[in-house]
Amino acid sequence: MALPRRRNLSHNSRLRSLVNLVSAISGVILILFAFLSFLAPSPNESPHFHLRHRQSSFNAVVEDLATSGDSVFHVPSNGGKLDRDIWSSRNAKFFYGCSNASAKFAKTEAVSHPTRYLAIATSGGLNQQRTGITDAVVAARILNATLVVPKLDQKSFWKDASNFSEIFDVDWFISSLSKDVKIIKQLPKRGGKSWTPYTMRVPRKCSERCYQNRVLPVILKRHHAVQLNKFDYRLANKLDTDLQKLRCRVNYHALKFADPILEMGKTLVHRMRMRSKRYIALHLRFEPDMLAFSGCDYGGGEKERNELGAIRKRWKTLHKNNPDRQRRQGKCPLTPEEVGLMLRSLGYDSDVHIYVASGEVYGGEETLRPLKSLFPNFYSKDTIATKEELAPFSSFSSRMAALDFIVCDESDVFVTNNNGNMARILAGRRRYFGHKPTIRPNAKKLYRLFLNRNNMTWESFASRVLTFQRGFMGEPKEVRPGRGEFHENPSACICEDSEAREKANADLRDKKNGKPDASSRKEVTVSDDQNDYDDNDEPKWPDLDDDEDQIWPQEKHLYNGTGSDYDAIISDEPELEEILSD
Repeated sequence: MALPRRRNLSHNSRLRSLVNLVSAISGVILILFAFLSFLAPSPNESPHFHLRHRQSSFNAVVEDLATSGDSVFHVPSNGGKLDRDIWSSRNAKFFYGCSNASAKFAKTEAVSHPTRYLAIATSGGLNQQRTGITDAVVAARILNATLVVPKLDQKSFWKDASNFSEIFDVDWFISSLSKDVKIIKQLPKRGGKSWTPYTMRVPRKCSERCYQNRVLPVILKRHHAVQLNKFDYRLANKLDTDLQKLRCRVNYHALKFADPILEMGKTLVHRMRMRSKRYIALHLRFEPDMLAFSGCDYGGGEKERNELGAIRKRWKTLHKNNPDRQRRQGKCPLTPEEVGLMLRSLGYDSDVHIYVASGEVYGGEETLRPLKSLFPNFYSKDTIATKEELAPFSSFSSRMAALDFIVCDESDVFVTNNNGNMARILAGRRRYFGHKPTIRPNAKKLYRLFLNRNNMTWESFASRVLTFQRGFMGEPKEVRPGRGEFHENPSACICEDSEAREKANADLRDKKNGKPDASSRKEVTVSDDQNDYDDNDEPKWPDLDDDEDQIWPQEKHLYNGTGSDYDAIISDEPELEEILSD
């Protein structure tokens, strides 16, 4: 009996040893799996743009890239040597703003009817209101009516109680347009009593005939005074040339900021010039509301999705977002880091001074850190002016926006990460006043480049940025005449100096033939075919029907213009439209 018992004990011992071995191996595998899981990115995080992780470690990453042999993407501190002047637009000297009326455009006295009055109430932020004011003057001219100084929006999201004369020089506005439209500060009294005009609305992109058919009969037959409410983008994009030139006279000459704003704006510009001979102004829209509306993924993982998703739920009409599709279509604002990488690729060194006009930046300093690492000379109105100096403006969003507008307008280079109203208006203004460099990101092409940048050298990355940005730099003739939204591309108001261009061409031909030119000027490249980009790279603008539920003028077959980043805005969500308007 002892022998079987010993055999059983031996068998049990071997079985226990085998179990222990399997347990040990399983434990090692579990530990290895846990270690690998710790290193791997969360499945909930976007594989495309790990923004927060990159931002928090950006300085260390830049240093590592400079010394590591494992990565080929090394961001240099300088922009390299390029074959162009990064502070001016090529061929700009052959173009100039021209908005004088033609001889056939009758003076006010000949066309204005004394019993017709038009009042308007604007909508949105400063720049959206600016378009409304500009178009209101033209609408008054179409109706041959006297225009009452426009009422500014004081009740919207922006909650700015400023009136017209607190933002703009009202007397200059009236006098400078006196030959075009009669303008009065308020309606005259009727029978000693205040006169309340009849209120109505017109559809967006209302044409000249639309005003004559919809508004003029109301003025003539019923009330003699009409107020058009929510007056933003209520005038057609395409009009008679003389009316387009009137738009330019209003926008670029008659709408001058009030003296307190103008003086403070000049002070800010002077302080930027004291720091550097040249500076870049960046209009950075990266507010939580903006990002929530965009439906894009900015790399903040589950925390970002929850925060922005909660904001997005406030607007019931928004569709479920598809972040990848939004970015592929170029509808996502560039992150501050992406703006910095684009600027470095375009040739701007780390010692360049940048003025940033922005609201609340989602993520605060952590989000801005990569941009500041690339461009340490980083300023805003809050850093170059005291609280006491800004006190008269700080409680009024439109006045603060006006200060940023002045500094951006006066900058040597203007850059934007979005295509909102301020970006569009400044793009048009800078074209009119000499084609000062204005950089708009070709987001539809750049997104793949940013996504794959760690798989290429810096030289390859920068070269592709330069290629993709052709046609997005504020050069003359980037957008075909008549294409795009008029406030962004005022082609009817930009003329070409044909004689100077022909002389430059002649000098260029002489140089090629070995003949010295008399003026000994440097060689000038004078080519109309300067933008070798694909028309299909551009985001198209939404269709715009004659109803009030749409926004933004549409130009089909758009040639290198840019559409709004906020194509889906509808008037069922007025707060959303107001938030995103500037």
